[in-house]
Amino acid sequence: MSAISPFSSAHRLYVKSLYKRCLKNSLDWTIRRDIWRRKALEIRAEFERNRNVHDPRALAVILEKAEAELAANRHPDPYILPISPGGTKWERNTPPKMGPIFDHLSAEHHH
Repeated sequence: MSAISPFSSAHRLYVKSLYKRCLKNSLDWTIRRDIWRRKALEIRAEFERNRNVHDPRALAVILEKAEAELAANRHPDPYILPISPGGTKWERNTPPKMGPIFDHLSAEHHH
């Protein structure tokens, strides 16, 4: 049997999202992953340090501080994958609309 968590799945998803956004933002500042890895470990350690905080008020303060720090340190020109929305290749080669190919020929035969 697993231990019952006092927090909802929505809370866990929010914390995971915050963690991922922090990692992504730090990667925007340091493109080289070998250098970025140290920062990623620091971010993970910060999240692990607060893992056992169960007081909702204290947790709200920690999360609010993390959101504020993320907003303050947001990269002005974040990296966007080329095939992601807003990327350089987004919808570059969209497939053609599928429909009757010889529709104009069928109209001529009826006249």
